[in-house]
Amino acid sequence: MATKARSAPSEGEALGGVTLVLGPEDLLVDRAVAAAVASVRASDPDADLTELEAASLAPGALAELTSPSLFASARAVVVRGLDTLPAEAADAVLSYAKDPQPDVALVLTHRGGQKGRGLLDKLRKARVRVVACEALKSYELPTFVIREARGAGGRISEEAAQLLIESVGSDLRALAGAASQLISDAGGVITEEAIRAYFAGRAEVTSFAVADAAVTGRTAHALEQLRWALRSGVAPVLVTSALASGLRGLAKLAGAPRGLRDGDLAREIGVPPWKVKTLRGQLRGWSQEGLATAIQAVARADADVKGGADDADYALERAVLAVSRARSEG
Repeated sequence: MATKARSAPSEGEALGGVTLVLGPEDLLVDRAVAAAVASVRASDPDADLTELEAASLAPGALAELTSPSLFASARAVVVRGLDTLPAEAADAVLSYAKDPQPDVALVLTHRGGQKGRGLLDKLRKARVRVVACEALKSYELPTFVIREARGAGGRISEEAAQLLIESVGSDLRALAGAASQLISDAGGVITEEAIRAYFAGRAEVTSFAVADAAVTGRTAHALEQLRWALRSGVAPVLVTSALASGLRGLAKLAGAPRGLRDGDLAREIGVPPWKVKTLRGQLRGWSQEGLATAIQAVARADADVKGGADDADYALERAVLAVSRARSEG
């Protein structure tokens, strides 16, 4: 019977077993490994710790690493990158997982994917503890930011969390660091004003400002934001990316099944629940034909700024005007 994914082990729980940390999200993987080691150290503060890459694990090395220590009653062995494990060492890992030492915690990490999938399936059947560290979907990121803020002793609203994501990007380590820093600097509450002040001039913020103005028909403001962005050195491709992202969200909302609750609708579109209200407001004045026209105009601009035209600035201005015109015609 396969073991279901679980959270990181609590005090002493990792000892006497194998923890498989599975997934590509590096920050979550590092935290899960740290939690497993902390679990061992909580049971025995003097526990030995050995970390190595799976690619360097020879068949007989695991038995040596997990044998009783003369200097500590407990030990943790962390083997990273199980997907790079030499084929000749796989049997040794599986054999150990079926009969682990009581005073040893073996922690294995694997990024997911098909490489080494056979060994993963066998480890699950051996009833190892699995900690899932899957990549978060875009609509899950605000919840992650809110939890990070809470963990740092502060708080942040969903709207401010989304603005932080637009400012920093989707990398979890960068988001966690930004949330922690803002909590420290802002006195416990991260506001949208604090984020704008802290990340003033960041390319992603400026690009989304252009897109938001364009899709809501504020042509003059969109052009003003665009010219400021270009003077500030924002890459044109970031602007077309923001425009495309905004229009795709509207198109998904327009084509979503009728009668869905906001939570279900958010999952259907791939956005956080609070964003549904924003998209509804932006969708007013748009038709399906208008959205299709605008998306095509942005696609042309994207090709232009990537080398298809001599004047990227002009291509972007033309795209902003085309988006605004497509909305008014809708």
